[in-house]
Formats: sequence, structure tokens, C-alpha cells
Amino acid sequence: MTIKLTWFGHSAFKLNINGATILIDPFLTDNPLASTSADQLDADYILLTHAHRDHVGDTVPIAKRTNAKIIGVAEVCYWMEAHGITNTHDQNTGGSYKHPFGEVKFVKAEHSSSFPDRTYAGQACGIVISADNKRLYFAGDTALFSDMKLIGEMEIDLACLPIGDNYTMGPSDAVIATKWIHPRTVFPIHYNTWPLLVQDAAGWAQRINNETSAQAIVVDPGSTFSV
Repeated sequence: MTIKLTWFGHSAFKLNINGATILIDPFLTDNPLASTSADQLDADYILLTHAHRDHVGDTVPIAKRTNAKIIGVAEVCYWMEAHGITNTHDQNTGGSYKHPFGEVKFVKAEHSSSFPDRTYAGQACGIVISADNKRLYFAGDTALFSDMKLIGEMEIDLACLPIGDNYTMGPSDAVIATKWIHPRTVFPIHYNTWPLLVQDAAGWAQRINNETSAQAIVVDPGSTFSV
């Protein structure tokens, strides 16, 4: 079976898996690339890599409207509960849990994490989803780090890696990450949202296809693709 993904720009995704709708880092309001608005999205689950405003985004209003379960590290869930959201499931780095739609494992990321109100939000993480015999890695915001080689041992079908530089790894480090993770396909995130993050995704994709064993996928915000 295939898993359908819709990319809303930046690091925001919608996934349809086993009848469930999953949002990842739903930053829509104030996202100049966003192809939809928060009030147009339904969700059963919201997964968060970390709590910076361009990732936690519209989580609170979406969760309050849809009663979606928020899955994040402990500090993220504690903050959500303090802001009136009780449907949460907290995990932490290295931990996995079998949710109804599939297994979610939180893995290391090299990045900071705090809420827009500057509340401490624990450790930033990457997320690996295993469902329908596929394994998807959402790196979130991260620098290149050598333990990505261990993530590669999980046999990743799709890796979503930041290429924007400045706050995260840039295109060249993302090529190295792809070599270490050796996914079947790789998708660029966290780029072109603002002038500071402008990158040549097509040029990066050509490097991926020429220098690694992976196939690059590049689409416009609002587009849907399958793995």
C-alpha cells in the first residue's frame, strides 16, 4: 500500500494512513507558502518535532476544533495540557509507541526547542513513522549529526530533510545526511519560506540523484505525492 502525503510548505505535512489523518508541524498561519488555512484542515493526530513557532504553528486551534491527539515530547504535551488540550500522548527520544495508524518513534535531532512564549519545550526530535510496510523519517529542524547513520539502519523509505541552512543544515549537509541514511526517496523541507532560507531545490535534487542512491522528490507547496 502507498502512503499519501500533502506538503503545505516549510515543514508542514498532512498524511493519510490507514484511514487516519495525521498532521506534522502544522505551521499555516503566517506561512507565506501555505496552500491552505488551519480552519480548512481536519486531523485525528498532530505530531510535533519541536515547539518553535514555525512548527507548532496552528496546533492549538486545530486540536481544540478537531480534538486531534497531540503526540510530542513530554514538555510539549505538558504545555499543551496547560493551555486547555487534554488529548495528548507524550513520548521522548528513543521511545516508540504503536498508535492505531502505525508506530511512532522519536529520534535525536540537533536543535533547540521553545514555545513562542519562550517556555522551555524539551528536546527537539525527529520522528520515524512505520506503517503499511513503509518507514518515513521527518527530521524536523536539525544539524547534520553522525548518528543519522543509525537512523539509516532502520531502512527508511522516505526522509524529509531540511535544506534551508542558517537555522538547520543546508543543501550540502543534507546530501551527506542522505548518504548516511540511504533512504529510497528524499524530500526537502524548511526552505524558501523567507528570504533567509532561499535555496535551489532543483539543484539540490540533481545532486541527490547524481551523488546518492536515493531519488529526490521536489513538489510545489499544496502538492500531494505518495511513497
